[in-house]
Amino acid sequence: MSELTTNQLVKEICKALDEKKAEDMLVLDIRELSAIADYFAIVTGQNARHLDALVEAVEEVVEKSGWTIRQIEGTGKNGWVLIDCRDIVIHLFDNSNRTFYDLARIWKDAKHVDPMELE
Repeated sequence: MSELTTNQLVKEICKALDEKKAEDMLVLDIRELSAIADYFAIVTGQNARHLDALVEAVEEVVEKSGWTIRQIEGTGKNGWVLIDCRDIVIHLFDNSNRTFYDLARIWKDAKHVDPMELE
């Protein structure tokens, strides 16, 4: 697979997460608010094992896409994993950490995006 555009990669990552039964997926377009990335994906996993499976799904998509992962912080056991893919940052949470950190509230001015509509 040749390198995908940012929008295409967001879409493929979200498809993979959906296939792995990720919950409450939220994609935010933060381009007008921050220079750190174009998109944040915020996703909930059921437990540590599920979070680890979601991480593996993202890694597989990114590897096949021609992109690289800059860094992965955290583990499923910790309840929050951050995956930095240059222009896309994926936050994988368990329920309690997602509620505690409430990134959707912090980034409330960001545009909500349906990743399946991205081209």
